[in-house]
This record gives sequence, C-alpha cells and structure tokens, in this order.
Amino acid sequence: MSASILAVDDSASIRVAIKIALSGAGYAVSEAVNGADGVEKAKAGSYDLIVTDLNMPVMDGLTMIEELRRSPAHMGVPIIFLTTESDAALKQRAKAAGATGWLTKPFDPEQLVKIIKKVLGR
Repeated sequence: MSASILAVDDSASIRVAIKIALSGAGYAVSEAVNGADGVEKAKAGSYDLIVTDLNMPVMDGLTMIEELRRSPAHMGVPIIFLTTESDAALKQRAKAAGATGWLTKPFDPEQLVKIIKKVLGR
C-alpha cells in the first residue's frame, strides 16, 4: 500500500507540483488550501505524512503543526515544511512546534521525493 500524503499550500500551482512529484513516486496525495483546511482534512482522514507551507492565509503552517501536535492521533505524523522562508530562528520555532524537516522553495521534485522516502522509510 502506498503512503498517503497531505499537501497543504495556498498556492494551487505548488500543490499541483507536489502532487505530480509525489504521485509519480507512487504516493497518494490529497490537498488542503491553508492550515485550517489542513487541520480539518488531517483529522478527518489518515495520512502518513504532511507537507505544508509556512505562510498561508486563515491559518499558517506553524499554527497548523501546533494544533495537530495537540492531537494524540497526529503526534507521530511527520510534517515537512516546504516554504520560501530560510530564517534559522523560524526553523528552530518549527522544530520546537514538531516539524520533522524543512525544504526551501523553489524545490527540486526529486529532492522532495528523496526526503519523503527517507522520513517514511519507504
């Protein structure tokens, strides 16, 4: 069975790029348009990993992670940030909130797949 991944980004083109890269590697990909939508979909479904942007309207990625980490069902789900931000202090805050990894946009689809394979161990 392939892993199920939730892609959370307010940019439709980024969500499509993530979906193409990960679907091509055999992953099942669902999409959410912001952090609030991501929380709702994560709680309604079952995902092996979440890829999220940081800066989004309604709810940002950091707040989404904090919200999901309060739920016992989502404590162990790996969450990868895919963002234009590269500030060390932000990375530290993300790690403290429960982020598993960080990839900077623009991203190399092969690098994204490689990171996800490593994190999921498959």
